[in-house]
Amino acid sequence: MDSAQTKYSGGGRLWRVYFYLAWVSCASAQLSYSVSEELNPGSVVGNIAKDLTLTAQRIVQRRLRVVSESSVQYFEVKQTTGDLIIKQKIDRENLCDLSSACSLHLQILMDDPLEIHRVVVNVLDVNDNAPQFSTTNISLEISEAAAPGTQFRLESAHDPDVGTNSLRTYHLASNDFFTLNVETKSDGRKFPELVVDKALDRERQASFRLLLTAVDGGQPEKSGSTLLLIDILDVNDNAPVFDEPVKKVTLLENAALGTLVTKVNATDADSGSNGDISYLFSKYTPQHVLNLFTVDSKSGEIRVKGVVDYEEMNAYHITVQARDGGSPAMEGSCNVIVTITDVNDNAPEVKLVSLTESIREDSAPGTAIAFINTRDPDPGLNGNVKLTITPGLPFKLMSTFDMSYRLVTAGNLDRETVPEYSVIIKATDAGSPPLSSQINFVVKVSDVNDNAPTFSQPSYSVDISENNAPSSPIAVVSATDPDLGENAQVSYSILTSMVQGSPISSYVYINPKSGHIYSMRSLDHEQLKAFRIEVQAEDAGVPPRTSNVTVHVFVVDVNDNAPVIVHPSYSKDKRLEFTVAPSASPGHLINKLVAVDADSGHNAWLFYSIAPGPNAGMFRIGAHTGDLRTARKWDEEESGSSYDIVVIIQDNGDPPKSTSVNVTITVDEKAPANDAPIIPHHIPFYQRNGMPDITLYLIISLACVSAVSFITFVVLMVRCLRHRGPGLGGSECCCYGHHRSSRYHQRPSKDLHLQLNTDGPIRYMEVVGGPQEPHTRTYRPCYSTISSRSDFVFMKSPMLSHNNTLNMTLSKKYLMNSASEQKPPNNDWRFTQGQRPGPSGATGGPEVAMGTGPWPQPPTEAEQLQALMAAANGGSYTSSPLSSLL
Repeated sequence: MDSAQTKYSGGGRLWRVYFYLAWVSCASAQLSYSVSEELNPGSVVGNIAKDLTLTAQRIVQRRLRVVSESSVQYFEVKQTTGDLIIKQKIDRENLCDLSSACSLHLQILMDDPLEIHRVVVNVLDVNDNAPQFSTTNISLEISEAAAPGTQFRLESAHDPDVGTNSLRTYHLASNDFFTLNVETKSDGRKFPELVVDKALDRERQASFRLLLTAVDGGQPEKSGSTLLLIDILDVNDNAPVFDEPVKKVTLLENAALGTLVTKVNATDADSGSNGDISYLFSKYTPQHVLNLFTVDSKSGEIRVKGVVDYEEMNAYHITVQARDGGSPAMEGSCNVIVTITDVNDNAPEVKLVSLTESIREDSAPGTAIAFINTRDPDPGLNGNVKLTITPGLPFKLMSTFDMSYRLVTAGNLDRETVPEYSVIIKATDAGSPPLSSQINFVVKVSDVNDNAPTFSQPSYSVDISENNAPSSPIAVVSATDPDLGENAQVSYSILTSMVQGSPISSYVYINPKSGHIYSMRSLDHEQLKAFRIEVQAEDAGVPPRTSNVTVHVFVVDVNDNAPVIVHPSYSKDKRLEFTVAPSASPGHLINKLVAVDADSGHNAWLFYSIAPGPNAGMFRIGAHTGDLRTARKWDEEESGSSYDIVVIIQDNGDPPKSTSVNVTITVDEKAPANDAPIIPHHIPFYQRNGMPDITLYLIISLACVSAVSFITFVVLMVRCLRHRGPGLGGSECCCYGHHRSSRYHQRPSKDLHLQLNTDGPIRYMEVVGGPQEPHTRTYRPCYSTISSRSDFVFMKSPMLSHNNTLNMTLSKKYLMNSASEQKPPNNDWRFTQGQRPGPSGATGGPEVAMGTGPWPQPPTEAEQLQALMAAANGGSYTSSPLSSLL
């Protein structure tokens, strides 16, 4: 406990004030003290060192100092004791005016280590101000006719102290004619009123000098005085009287200027000028009332002068005085209470308190997004606010407590569909008419990894020429992910699989970022026709999402193999030697040369020719059959002669490859004269079956085949004409009927699918084989009706699995340009290795034999039957001979 003593002067008295510094607390680094105002500098407020558990030595070491938040430094710390003392005298009235609470905020700073403590010093009021009047005297004129009980409002005194130290009451000096009435207003203010206690007689006493004293409630109390100078007037002894001493009216806020509030009326029993009444506001009427209202001095009408706002004040007390024209004038007063009625003139206020920066698209319904507050200063229904949100959004508003709401999700979100929402919150009150306001903000949806990458195609098919260089590009795959950021970063990889017993990684690799697929090795069409690559696209999300796609790679043949002679067999460093009888007629078959080409397609088409030379004109060779024949009849003197020629076998590649063989033909009488070259390892099936008459069977077979071909052709023509679509025109047809609305045909019994090109003249068909019996072979031709000549394709391969596609292409381009690009071949067919005569005829393989057409002459019946029998020997045959269509 600290005490101080100060002296105050007033009324010639001195008294001593003892004060008690009530309490000191330190919580959360804050100290609180209380101190009375007007203490002398050096008075102790509290012991900082003790409250902070510091010694005086530590205070000096740590350089404890006081920083005030006000502009005046009222306090300081005594370094020797650690006491917080007053540096400059404090006047509470200057600091806080009439506020009931008054405090000063300080900061205690210390070094080593640096610390800061907050100090709040509450300044307690002392009764250091006496009530004061604005003037030293008050002049008042009162008619002698003033009746006892007549009241006169006097000027009030002002005391800046608060609480019990403020103005308490008034005292009037003792006299025989007047008393004092103290009126207390609703706001606590006190006004003195002079009341006539006895009838006045000017002749007995014309004036009065009375001391009016205002006293406060302090201990000890203080007072202030003013001198009342009262003059008693003669004659006018009747004061105006109002019809209603208190009048209550209501007024709508925001009433227009000039609006009539009310009309007061007063009467005066006097006559003449003493009975003439004028109205006016009391001279003690507050200024804000004078700014809002005016009274007509003649009629007593009170009208609106300024803007009336219910939210500023909801009622006004106006004192209207009626003053007569007597001398001295007499007054009467009326208290008009104007109650303001609220109108809905304030729109609701909406404030966005908090907003989530973004919300995950997988957020559950009910997830909080924003907090919103609203208020309306109007009372009652005019202040009853309702919030609404833009319809159609997956959000809703939920009330948390009065006038506070939270915005939560009400449905599922999908950033890929709507990445952000523009939200409008509208607040509407219940007034009439209702007022509203709104706020706008954007709710962004953050991405989660909820989408797997999607490839640009369901599958890819690419062609790559064989003998490609390692690391050459094969294909490029592309996948997109509608997610964002890392969730949309796609990387590519190849799934593990085997190709011909080797891992797929030894054949190809993929750039994980770009999706480019490169070869790891050089491919060989003769070893590998096609293979599949399973590519996986994976995003960088957590957890990652993947999708797969199949890339079908078809190894395209190039002409990289030269023809090889397989019959007759001979040593590479020697030449072929044949004999011919001198009696052989022109066209005599000397022998048959059989060559094969490891390539496929057009690259495997072989052409036989004799190189230019001196003996080239003596022989001729079938361009497609390899039959070496005599070109003229021999003379008898040529017996024993030998002739050297060079036979060239060339394929149809670009550029073409060829091989040559030196042939020596000797004219020898011992040579047979008929066409019976021996073809090893090939015995026709009809000889193996013991057929006795080959000619008869040839004729019967040819007749049957021709009849079937003719019927098939007629059926095809009828069906084509009946079922052709508008895109086909009248020039195309296929051996299979097709539906108008589809280009695909399925054979239910064999699970065979055909894809036909109907965009122009038929150029190709695609055969997709499903599960078949093992080693089943199928042959099926496709013809174009725009020409009498077509390519014919035999397929002698087991049906592929349902994952593979077999493409059989009939090259129409070659047929259209064959006449200008190459010499017309002869009337022979090319057969597969298993169908050719010669030593290779005993073996069969999955090759394709193609007719080279067009032919200058139709194939002979024996050649047609031989092709038919050879095909039947390899498997089932369902096609009609080509000769019936030519």
